[in-house]
Amino acid sequence: MEEIVMTITAVIFDLGGVYTESPFTAMDALSEEMGTTPDTIREILFGDYYVDNDHPWHRLERGEVTLDVARAEIIELGKQQGLDVDPVVMLSRIGTGGGTRDVLIERTHALRKEGYKTALLTNNFAEVRKAWRTLLPVDDMFDAVVDSSEVGMRKPDPAIYHHTLELLGARADQAIFLDDFVGNVEAAQHLGIRGVVVGPDIQAAIRELDTLLACV
Repeated sequence: MEEIVMTITAVIFDLGGVYTESPFTAMDALSEEMGTTPDTIREILFGDYYVDNDHPWHRLERGEVTLDVARAEIIELGKQQGLDVDPVVMLSRIGTGGGTRDVLIERTHALRKEGYKTALLTNNFAEVRKAWRTLLPVDDMFDAVVDSSEVGMRKPDPAIYHHTLELLGARADQAIFLDDFVGNVEAAQHLGIRGVVVGPDIQAAIRELDTLLACV
């Protein structure tokens, strides 16, 4: 019987927390100021990120509501817990985490030169689309860009991973996915995509990526 050799042909990247510092790290300071926990603030602002449901932030990222609508509903969720939580104010304080991780940008360019297909897969919303696209030379770095608010799907819905793979012309077992949120990586792994959870040490993530590329 002929041996089947699995070859990686595509690498898929998240945006926030991967090419930029994770915005979630700022939650610790914000929650301390408000006398609550980071998990409480995250739950109010973003809902349960391990699932895809009808939380206003999830609907915003699927392009189903505007930022104004989601903002009003999230403020109301905060009031129900006695907290003044305004997502616009919070996000302006969190910012982009101090700029981009140039070493990963360089590695992504190198991957394309080495013949790999690359994609950006981001949960995002329409009102900031122009702004985040200025953070990276998107057209030079990626063969495909998948913005949740444009396609009406968001991580961890399996459909958005399948959509991204289709754009790249790759099977799940031919792809690697990098994200700073473990739930999104686990969702990809359930489909057969190899995964890398990106932490504060971006060099460690790149080493893990290169190890996976070398093993197949």
